[in-house]
Amino acid sequence: MTRRRWIADEVHGNTAALVGEHALHLTRVLRAEVGQEFDIATGDAVRHGKITSISGDRVEFALGEAQVMRPAPCVTLVLAIFKFDRMEWAIEKCTEIGVARIIPVIARRTDVHLASAALKRHERWQRIALQAAEQSRRPAPPEIAAPVKLKDLGSAGVSPASRPEAGATACRIVLAESEEDTQLRDVLKHHSTEATLAIGPEGGWADDELQWFRESGWVPASLGKTILRAETAAIVAAALAVDAMR
Repeated sequence: MTRRRWIADEVHGNTAALVGEHALHLTRVLRAEVGQEFDIATGDAVRHGKITSISGDRVEFALGEAQVMRPAPCVTLVLAIFKFDRMEWAIEKCTEIGVARIIPVIARRTDVHLASAALKRHERWQRIALQAAEQSRRPAPPEIAAPVKLKDLGSAGVSPASRPEAGATACRIVLAESEEDTQLRDVLKHHSTEATLAIGPEGGWADDELQWFRESGWVPASLGKTILRAETAAIVAAALAVDAMR
């Protein structure tokens, strides 16, 4: 039987703990008891854990042997901010798929009210990613960066790069709604270890934004002839990239 996995809030040697709402979910909703066993992600490993104590909003575990872990694909999503309910669904599903990082970006076509409220949503997006990571048995949630404007993408650690040559191991790809651009799956064939994908808002990237990406060395790619919603495009692109990196 597959054990449920929890991502520890605290780790000290061979003990770990869940605290706050995280612990209350385990005790009140799942009615955990002392002696129950789970997998506990500790940041650098996943270890067997047995509950040793439950006290209010704290659950402590004794940690056992570490499991063998495969390296995770290194896929970053630069995700333009769009309708929060749909965007949060995309964050949840892309976490389950296995992306390593999500950078919310304020694009030209991001609604002004969404742009102004985005920073206040940051903690909520982190909670969604944590819950999705535990549900999908990931050893850690993806990093959810604070929202930035497209022109400030470098401050989030994604700097412009020269266009990579075929055979390079990393690539920055901007999704464009054009049948003339190379298919994403064909671009990914040549870049096997790391990919950053830029997904536009509803209506896609503005022309000047696409020009900025191209001038900065990003490779334009398409998901085909159909026009996908932003959340669908993010999920499809993430799935193709993670699969290509495995």
